[in-house]
Amino acid sequence: MAVPPEMEHPRKAFGWTARDTSGVLSPFKFSRRETGEKDVAFKVLYCAICHSDLHMLKNEWGISTYPLVPGHEIAGEVTEVGSKVRNFKVGDKVGVGCMVLSCRSCQSCEDNLENYCPKMIVTYSGKYVDGTTTYGGAAMGTLDGIIDTVSAIHPLPPLLGMLKSQGKLVMVGLPEKPLELPIFPLLAGGKIIAGSLEELRRHKK
Repeated sequence: MAVPPEMEHPRKAFGWTARDTSGVLSPFKFSRRETGEKDVAFKVLYCAICHSDLHMLKNEWGISTYPLVPGHEIAGEVTEVGSKVRNFKVGDKVGVGCMVLSCRSCQSCEDNLENYCPKMIVTYSGKYVDGTTTYGGAAMGTLDGIIDTVSAIHPLPPLLGMLKSQGKLVMVGLPEKPLELPIFPLLAGGKIIAGSLEELRRHKK
């Protein structure tokens, strides 16, 4: 059985993890990679838990991976900085929110909207750059709009995944039953869903 990259890192760590959708936490030993040239390492002094952590513990949004160490409202003290870090030094008090990295080169990052970056790495239940790739597909996060003409039952997440931030999915098909609407991709990606009878008439011409 292959060993996950995060278990082969040299720095040992300890946390409390959920191992399944029961949400029950238990002691968990894991490891961290060495501090990179653009990284800031810090000792966690405090960590709050918000209701989103509870959703993630029980996989109520359908995106959790286990084992899962929750907590994304973190405060601590810097213990090490990489060689290219300029704005932090050892001893500084720092905080971390729900994301730890973005690409800094896409349109969202250039607009200071890194929380919509398609390569954003979340604080937990995600994959870092030295692990497996989180997203795939050349069209992911690149389209301004999609007109959905499908009149059969079909999943919406693949279409939402192709939209970039503020992209719009216009529904003109009329399935015989209501479609499931995943809320998390809308909020996390800044996506918009709309319906249009005008587009439907144009499509039929």
